[in-house]
Amino acid sequence: MNTRGLRSQLKDSVPVAGLCPQGQYGVQDSLRGGFTSVKNELLPSHPLELSEKNFQLNQDKMNFSTLRNIQGLHAPLKLQMEYRAARQIQRLPFLQSSNLALDTLRGSDESIGFEDILNDPAQSEMMGEPHMMVEYKLGLL
Repeated sequence: MNTRGLRSQLKDSVPVAGLCPQGQYGVQDSLRGGFTSVKNELLPSHPLELSEKNFQLNQDKMNFSTLRNIQGLHAPLKLQMEYRAARQIQRLPFLQSSNLALDTLRGSDESIGFEDILNDPAQSEMMGEPHMMVEYKLGLL
């Protein structure tokens, strides 16, 4: 048996980040990170899936470039600062935030979409311990 070949294969192997345990004791922390799913790590099943995931980002980029061409550099910078400020306004970590200010800035507050009907936080299956979630967000855990 060639032990040199086996040793070099083990030395050259690279651990896969998605399969390595993430917790403090070598066990995945399901309470904070949720359950792992192989489905989330797969490639998109349809060519338009990636485009649909990045739709809002692409729309913002197009709006910023148009705004820059029409009004100059200051307009998209000001709008990006307003977006960032509106994104920072959140409720406590265990409560869902509606992001109404961000929707108003984007102009999507007057339209009813798929996510408005089927993304009701009251019907969410994810529920956590409120005290633990706040302590984790504050860095106490």
